[in-house]
Amino acid sequence: MNRFKELRISKGLTQIEFSKRMNVDQSTVSKWEQDKAIPDIQTLVQLASFFNVSIDYLMGRDVDNNVKGMKLDRNVVKVPVYGTIPAGVPIEMIEDSYIEDEEEIPVDWIKGGQTYFCLRVKGESMMPKFEDGDILILRQQPDCENGDYCAVSINCTECSFKKVIKQQNGITLQPLNPAYEPRFFSNKEVAELPVTILGIVKEVRRSY
Repeated sequence: MNRFKELRISKGLTQIEFSKRMNVDQSTVSKWEQDKAIPDIQTLVQLASFFNVSIDYLMGRDVDNNVKGMKLDRNVVKVPVYGTIPAGVPIEMIEDSYIEDEEEIPVDWIKGGQTYFCLRVKGESMMPKFEDGDILILRQQPDCENGDYCAVSINCTECSFKKVIKQQNGITLQPLNPAYEPRFFSNKEVAELPVTILGIVKEVRRSY
């Protein structure tokens, strides 16, 4: 993770300062930089967004950071599928997330420096539009429009996939399945927990 250390230094942050930004222990940051530990996918997405780089670049893979994916040919690129994302009651992300597979996306999508990542849906709270096992192609970005379907980080420990409803006094993470309850976060909770948009759905892919 030498690139991670270089990026942190480029921001003018000490390990202590950055650990506070990421809501983790300084020892965790130190382990990342010494290759003694690897951040889970939720944290990787947050780090990539903070530094404005791709996850591949952050992990030290030999790819062009302007491409934001692994080159396949002139028309498509491959992006990694990272683990799963809960689509029911949010649960803590698995620490040792790993690349399960790769998905091809049109090369036009990444023009202009857009970053994409993939996650696999777990759970039934977003049925019938999204089913357990669906692969989500998400555009990495820290904000969304009202009504977007998003991967959302909660308190830097939980990650959930929901429809985001923006209100004057906060946001609601809205499931599509009426058997599941929505979760409301006030503006204060959004700022202090925090509640962070990791990416919005560009496409959903399903195997039959």
